[in-house]
Amino acid sequence: MQDFGEAVGMAVSLVASGDGDLIEIVLLSLRVSLTATALSCVVGLLLGAVLAVTRFRGRQAVIVAVNALMGLPPVVVGLLVYLHLSRAGPLGFLGLLYTPTAMIIAQTLLITPIVTALSRQVLEDLHSEYAEQFRSFCLSRGQIVRALLWDARYSLLTVALAGFGRAIAEVGAVIIVGGNIDHLTRVMTTAIALETSKGDLALALALGLVLMAIALAVNVVVQGVRLTAVRHAYA
Repeated sequence: MQDFGEAVGMAVSLVASGDGDLIEIVLLSLRVSLTATALSCVVGLLLGAVLAVTRFRGRQAVIVAVNALMGLPPVVVGLLVYLHLSRAGPLGFLGLLYTPTAMIIAQTLLITPIVTALSRQVLEDLHSEYAEQFRSFCLSRGQIVRALLWDARYSLLTVALAGFGRAIAEVGAVIIVGGNIDHLTRVMTTAIALETSKGDLALALALGLVLMAIALAVNVVVQGVRLTAVRHAYA
């Protein structure tokens, strides 16, 4: 176990010097989380828009289910993906287990309900506000969805950033399906857990500093988007 003060100094040095292992882990984390966020937005925004503008039997039950899935335990998602991608699973022939692709799948499944639920609420509120105008223009459902997505773009960007923040901080699901393999599937959260258990606090703290910086950056962007949305609303 390293002295805490010494570990902090070494952590700052690793970040400042751009340590190769550190950069590799950070870049993989960003690639996995950004890809999962993009996929989640493609699916989640569409589902959210459909739920916002469509009325059908069982709609409320679907909304309740989506909201419940926002709290889905990450380890359960990881386990389900593991069972499907393992050699005995239905998708085992793809050979995706313990790869970044498996981690992307797990994160996508984890944050898609979040994007769907939040975007549905945003778009449904906006749809209620514009409902009479849409009826007067006799717009099709597709045209309504496109109009809502465009008008709510700033709020939906905030939703996407919330999904990314959830993905980048994930550890349970990705360690199950990724295996935390050095130079292959080791991301920031899994590396922090491993290095801490080994007593290597320098690298763990360095990764923690980067993760906190990313979280801070996401919050700054979210606030910037909200201010832009407010200015846009009163323009």
